[in-house]
Amino acid sequence: MEVIPILLLLVIQIPVYISIIFIPYWTRKTESFGVSIPEEVYFNNELKKMRKSYAWWTGILSIVVTIVFILSATTLDTEKKISLFFSGLLILYIISSFFIYIHFHKQMKQLKDQNNWVKIRTQQVTINTEFRRQKLTYSNLWFIVAYVLAFIMILITFQLYDRIPERIPTKYNFSGEVTNWSTKTYRSVLMIPIMQIYLTSLFLFINVMIAKAKQQIHTTNPEDSIRRNIIFRRRWSLYTVISGIAMSILFSAIQVSFIFPINQKWLVLLSIIISIMLTLGAILLAITTGQGGSRLSKPSEGQQLSIDRDDDKYWKLGQIYFNKDDPTLFLEKRFGIGWTANMARPMSWVILLAIILLAIGIPLLLNL
Repeated sequence: MEVIPILLLLVIQIPVYISIIFIPYWTRKTESFGVSIPEEVYFNNELKKMRKSYAWWTGILSIVVTIVFILSATTLDTEKKISLFFSGLLILYIISSFFIYIHFHKQMKQLKDQNNWVKIRTQQVTINTEFRRQKLTYSNLWFIVAYVLAFIMILITFQLYDRIPERIPTKYNFSGEVTNWSTKTYRSVLMIPIMQIYLTSLFLFINVMIAKAKQQIHTTNPEDSIRRNIIFRRRWSLYTVISGIAMSILFSAIQVSFIFPINQKWLVLLSIIISIMLTLGAILLAITTGQGGSRLSKPSEGQQLSIDRDDDKYWKLGQIYFNKDDPTLFLEKRFGIGWTANMARPMSWVILLAIILLAIGIPLLLNL
């Protein structure tokens, strides 16, 4: 029985559970289970009961998955088997939680129709022409730090190529022991720095996307909505910058270990520390900021008889945005934290496929 891998994988499960169980409490108060609603309705007892019920069922599912993993993993004799079983179980958990969400999404749509929340309220759209002139994100120049680290690694690798062993480690277990090796070639030793450049470029793209994403302003208090949305974007922009630099530092440490003697256990420890810090940071941001800044403090308001424009018909299952008439490429998620793409725009598919193909293609090409 491999105790350490089981414990570490259990730790990995916790933030996944938290992010799924508490999603309804982090989304905008003008949206509930992927359905647009008037903000004051968010606090009625029926919707409160739905959120608690969703948290209860996904919580029960999390406990069941944890028990199944512990009981099954203790019978497996290798880390590879444990990791594969964990991955399959995690995918099954995410799929199962999605079906739970679908149940509440349908229930929410029925509730909205029964109460005629759209028909008895005026629908409004608010656009602020000064919004784009605000400083929505941190400067992209911060990513120069990560790029510089990557190019330094490339330079050092070429200069000290002869010092690199004929076999280089490409995979470690949880104890820091090497489980897979590759033969030294220029392509194989440059894979880490090139992946650094790819990841840094991906984080840079995310930062640009945060700045360019669709403007979504609450009609009842536009000024405060803008304030909270700017804070929301800037906080996630800062998180993106920090993540990009942190990952570049981690990859640099791995690359240096090919040239200079470094205890592999320290590399495993560093990767665990960075992973935990980034995960906790994301959860903390979700809790304190919410989607679109929904959990930030705001001035009290009287009851409003208006509702943001009802565009539920463009949200498939409340999660996939598909609107051919909207030139927007990116916008906030309906259910969850962060942004999604307008899947009716061909460019969204081009970008998505490019990200996936590069992630798969770079390692394959460099390992040929």
